[in-house]
Amino acid sequence: MPRVPAHLRERALGMLQGGMMTADVARAINCNVHTVRCLRQRYRETGRTADCPRSGRPHVTTPAQDRYTRTSHLRDRYRMATTTVRVTSGTHNPSVSAQTVCNRLREAGLRACRPVVRQVLTRHHQQQCRLWAQTHHRWNRQDWQKVLFTDKSRFCLTRVDGRIRVYRRRNERYTEACTLERDRFGGGGSFMVWGSVSQHHRTELVIIAGNLNAVRYREDILLPHVVPFLQAHPDMTLQHDNATSHTARSVRDFLQDRNACVLPWPVKSPDLNPIEHVWDLLDRRVRARAILPRNVWEIAGALVEEGGNNSQQELANLVQSMRRRCTVVLNAAGGHTRYLMLLLILTPPLFRDTLFHFC
Repeated sequence: MPRVPAHLRERALGMLQGGMMTADVARAINCNVHTVRCLRQRYRETGRTADCPRSGRPHVTTPAQDRYTRTSHLRDRYRMATTTVRVTSGTHNPSVSAQTVCNRLREAGLRACRPVVRQVLTRHHQQQCRLWAQTHHRWNRQDWQKVLFTDKSRFCLTRVDGRIRVYRRRNERYTEACTLERDRFGGGGSFMVWGSVSQHHRTELVIIAGNLNAVRYREDILLPHVVPFLQAHPDMTLQHDNATSHTARSVRDFLQDRNACVLPWPVKSPDLNPIEHVWDLLDRRVRARAILPRNVWEIAGALVEEGGNNSQQELANLVQSMRRRCTVVLNAAGGHTRYLMLLLILTPPLFRDTLFHFC
């Protein structure tokens, strides 16, 4: 017989306390008379109608083995459950199963999750980020609104990051409708996009086919887009990362001849640049379209269109986060921060390539 819900138990108890017969209560809640009697007896003994706690199936492992399982996996976070199985014997069986180990870890609050992909940061990299944050964490909103943040990112037509899910039956693993074709190196073509944002301004997105070297950066980006903007706003400071196309002598001389002020930037610090989240925002909006782009030129057109739809307030909010970013970097002693973690976890890329190449 199915279990009696909690609200019917309370109703039956009220009927019994009101003087109704046991058989009448059983008919009223549609259950057996014996169930009503047990309910009344339980209330007399415990003062409640809820089920008494059950012992359940006995564990095949001892408490000491459970502690060893928890401690060993806390010491080595990448330890496999099968490794623990080989060194753990059950109380009745020669060995325990991997599912048992996973159950014990789950009871301890440990679940198997995908690790966050991070950049390799040396002590020198962390020291540079920490010193940069110490120098700029006292900048106020007026200081940051005078910085033009620039960056570039690569977008691919096909890119699978392993997080796409397919709903299938047991015997449909190799069915054509349930398989996904992909090129090992992100086929279908790719291109680069350059853009810049500030508190009150932004430039248009520039589509770049192929690689961007120092000559193309000077002739296709700086000369037609950056220099006119800096001349129109002489109080602005240019920010770009330490890519070789940015730090080449010809580029440095070009900017120096035009009296362009460049903000020093630490290496391997994409979490400090707010424009990284602009790429993420564009990527999500393109993926949210009812009809996805079918070639690289459709992706480029969609990115330019969505870039024009970005409100200036959204960009201003990102720029205003610079003080918080500096504080987080200082708290992390120049290490990885939550800004990059959230960027990688919450919005896995579909079209966008990794951002680590250009930091």
